Amino acid sequence: MDFDQLETFLEVARLSSFSRAAEKRFRTQPAISSQIRALEEEVGAKLLDRSGGKVSLTASGKLFQKYAEDTLESRKAVLTSIAETERVPRGEIIVGANEGTCLHILPEVFAEFKKRYPDVAVNIKRADYGKILESVIDNSVDFGVVSLPVTDPRLTVVLIHRDELIIIAPPHHPLAKMKSATLAEVAKFPLVLPTAGHTRDALENLFHERRLKPRYAMELDSSELLKRFVAADVGVGFIARSNVIEDVRAHVLAAVPLSDVQVRRDLALVFRKDKALSRAALAFIDTTVKLKTAEVAAVPGKH
Repeated sequence: MDFDQLETFLEVARLSSFSRAAEKRFRTQPAISSQIRALEEEVGAKLLDRSGGKVSLTASGKLFQKYAEDTLESRKAVLTSIAETERVPRGEIIVGANEGTCLHILPEVFAEFKKRYPDVAVNIKRADYGKILESVIDNSVDFGVVSLPVTDPRLTVVLIHRDELIIIAPPHHPLAKMKSATLAEVAKFPLVLPTAGHTRDALENLFHERRLKPRYAMELDSSELLKRFVAADVGVGFIARSNVIEDVRAHVLAAVPLSDVQVRRDLALVFRKDKALSRAALAFIDTTVKLKTAEVAAVPGKH
């Protein structure tokens, strides 16, 4: 029995699937099955029920799942403690964030962190809001960077970046000539909107409250694609101001503030309240907050 087998078992149990676990762990399905079979032979019990077309834990499997989680957590704690004795941040940090944050907010944070702590590996796991919070809770990432609000009581929330939604349009568009525009004025034009998420929800609520019936030209699951289609004059869109700074400078897009409503897109660093933070993790929080504080006019006490 080794740590790799335990990690494989937990992945199969979490996903209820050998094939999906194989994809997650970059293995073949037969390799995953072989590891599980070896575990079951060693413990002398069937851990996973494969009948009925779905993989589920047996009674023995549920007991073993707790053992596996505790063992891997203990291993991580030991390695962290050993690294702590050297008093130099090292190890690995995994951060979950969406596409726009990965492209426009985090690069300077990671660059500064790597300058200060070159022995710490930093990895990004790109996902949407819901998946990021899920990954923070199940400890598959150390930190998440998500838009506020975050209401889960299990999480510590640290504001790191203030932002707001603005209108984007091609430079030749009628809206581009305006210093600001109302939601009603924007709703007269075809819209390019995100398929789902905080921004889409906020806009749908605003349209409903104001009894506006916008025309949706296109729905996209990528903020970068949304910008490209707006630039191609498919429609106008809404996006966080920080995501279009370079596009506006290059005269690819025009950015127009909303005059009659403000939709915040503030970002926070989130992590589990019960998480034992390594020196590397504490250093990452410190670097991120210090670097982004300059952009935050006033930071509230707690969220």
